[in-house]
Amino acid sequence: MNEIGARRRVTVHDVARVAGVSLATVDRVLNGRPGVRAATVEKVETAIAEIGFQRDLSASLLARARDIGVTFIIPDGSNAFMASLADAVTRWTGPALTDRVHIETLRVRALDGAALAQALDGLDPKTCDCAVIVAGEDAAVLASVDAATRRGMAVLTLVSDLPGTQRRHFIGIDNAAAGRTAASLLGRFLPQGGKVAVIAGSLHLRDHSDRLAGFAAVLAAEFPAINMVGPLEGHDETSETASIVAALLAEHPDLSGLYNLGAGNAGLVEALEASGRAGTIRVIAHELTTATRQGLTSDAIDVVLDQNPDGEIRQAIAAARALALGGSGPLSDAPIEIGIFLRDNLR
Repeated sequence: MNEIGARRRVTVHDVARVAGVSLATVDRVLNGRPGVRAATVEKVETAIAEIGFQRDLSASLLARARDIGVTFIIPDGSNAFMASLADAVTRWTGPALTDRVHIETLRVRALDGAALAQALDGLDPKTCDCAVIVAGEDAAVLASVDAATRRGMAVLTLVSDLPGTQRRHFIGIDNAAAGRTAASLLGRFLPQGGKVAVIAGSLHLRDHSDRLAGFAAVLAAEFPAINMVGPLEGHDETSETASIVAALLAEHPDLSGLYNLGAGNAGLVEALEASGRAGTIRVIAHELTTATRQGLTSDAIDVVLDQNPDGEIRQAIAAARALALGGSGPLSDAPIEIGIFLRDNLR
């Protein structure tokens, strides 16, 4: 903090004076409203950093005429992890009301970019301050994210990011690191090498493509004796994933390992157990759900990489509240911690 901040509490008037702009411009920048040139935004942000301005979010909340509106848009379908995210939103809806944060949840068809874009386009910034979305890199979705931002609504991406859009923040694990972790584990499980099949939900999802990139990079650099089969897309559906795994086992009787970087794990476990080869193939999957717990317990799955849906929703609500109240400080860039579960440490 500079001399101003050392003498007294810094105000928006100080920010405006140091940046050489009007109070209205400072207000627009603090609240993320459109209509301010990038160069002006940079001047205001530089002044904020220089004089150590920090907005009082509690005072901002008291000054609001209405509650903060946050809408979560989460895929529907058989993806157990998405169901756990929706359940976590439900659990946090009541506690969030104590901070005057009103939460709504919309479920849209999984991997349907048009349906998600329509839901996002239908949100009114007069009642919704922030939309939290789980989305793939569909052209309609990318356009809707930027359009929502222009309407004055903050958009957060959850689980899978949309870099290159005007989304305000991403909340999730480091997905490339998750893929590298899976490769490192399988490389140690299979010191003699062999074939490892990879199943994705959809490579239009940034989290899945990042996991694949991390996985492939570590295999190539550290475990050249392992040959990758795939990736094959199961669209995070139970039956489709079961069919893919059954076909892989039939086509590759020498398959040594399998990495499912998406969902559909009930189908994965079903196909492995039906083949009689559960426990003979090293398997890594994502998200601690009923199906992956069963897989760990029965030895069909060796390791589950988990991203803690409850922690993600809690962090998303906190970020949405801060953005809605015009918090000037940066949001936390720390990714959600990756949990590593084996049969021995199931919680």
